[in-house]
This record gives sequence, C-alpha cells and structure tokens, in this order.
Amino acid sequence: MNEELPTLRICHLYARLLNIYGDRGNIIALKQRAAWRGMAVEIKTPALDETIDPDWADIYFIGGGQDKQQIAIAADLQKHAGALRHATESGAVILAVCGGYQLLGHYYKPHQGPELKGISLIDAYTVAGNRRMIGNVTVALPDGSTLVGFENHSGKTFLGEALAPLGKVVRGNGNNGDDRLEGAQDKNIYGTYLHGSLLPKNPHFADQLISQALARRNGQIKLNPLNDNIELIAHKRALSLKA
Repeated sequence: MNEELPTLRICHLYARLLNIYGDRGNIIALKQRAAWRGMAVEIKTPALDETIDPDWADIYFIGGGQDKQQIAIAADLQKHAGALRHATESGAVILAVCGGYQLLGHYYKPHQGPELKGISLIDAYTVAGNRRMIGNVTVALPDGSTLVGFENHSGKTFLGEALAPLGKVVRGNGNNGDDRLEGAQDKNIYGTYLHGSLLPKNPHFADQLISQALARRNGQIKLNPLNDNIELIAHKRALSLKA
C-alpha cells in the first residue's frame, strides 16, 4: 500500500500587482517540482482587501514591482502582518523578491513621497539609492552552492546585526552594492533581490523551500530526486554571463 503523498499549499500574494521580470515563474517552478513527485498542489492568489488564513498555506510568495505597485499594496500588507507572523512561527515559509522583500522589513524610504511601512518580519530597512543596480547576480551560499539571478533595483537594503544574509555576492550588487551581501534569511523567511525567475534556475533552492514548507504539517519528508539536467545547464549558463 503506497503512502499518501502530501499536498503543497501555496499562497501567492498580490499576484497581479507584483509580477515584474517573470516572478510568477517561481510559482510555476514550485508547482511543477511538487507535481513531478506526484504531489497535489493547491494555490490561492488573494487580492487586495482579501483576508488570508494563516493556518492554510505551507509557503507564501510575494513578488516585486515598481514604487507605484508597492504603494498600492503596502497598507494592505499591514492587515496581514499578524497572520503572516503566526504562519511563519508555525513553520510556513515565505519567499519575497525585491519590492516584496523590502516590505518584509521595517520600512522602505523612496526618493519622493512618504515612507512605506513594512511588516517587520525581518530586522531590515530599505532606502532609495542614487543609482540603479541592474545586471546578473551570482551568490555564494553558506553550504558552498550558488544562486543565480537578475537584479534591477535602486533600493538599498540594510540588515540588522542578528539577521543573516542569504549569501555573499560573487557578482553583482545584492542588497545595497556596498557590503557584498545578498538577501536575508530568518529561519523559514527568505528575502532576495534575485528575479528572473529565481527558482527555475536554482532547483536546489526550490527543493529547500518545498522541504521546509511540507515539514509544517507533515514532518520531515525526503524529496525524491529529479532529473535536473536542463535546470543545471541553465544555472551554469547563468554563471558564465557577464554582470
């Protein structure tokens, strides 16, 4: 008798407003990698003014957008702050890219207009910089692996002393172009500036998120290996690109 496979539940916040540079591809990658292993996948895409059930999703995704889109969702995200905190404290994973990453911190201060308040899930803040940081990025992770992606931001994010970066910048700018750090990780909360899309070209990171997310309701699950030859070719090709 085959053991029943778990269901992966994904909540894609602000899917229509925050989807710059193909960020939706991360949802496709999560869904497909779970489906290839025979798992069912359920996806919800709550819009502005909708409530979220903090006990439903295993993983939350927030994409990136321009200042205009960030302004539109910043106040709404405040309504979800308590629910998202509850969800992460009970084991749910959050992956946030660029503008979504900035709003996980304390605030984002643009060049013009009022400061946008974040939800303070991570100890970080962002201020608008004087130059746009655009190009290919390679990040060295603590386990010796790499992440590849594409950045396009002028915001400069600074981490609190106790908040770990996702990794160290080998190529590109990362969080602020100064300290050579990229992204942030606080247990099961991840923020990054890597677009392009991140997860299709970094299957090892996608599986890390899936494993963490499934553990919330199912305990530790060992994922069956997949044939990632095509994904790894894309990863190696991205490593060879110029910044």
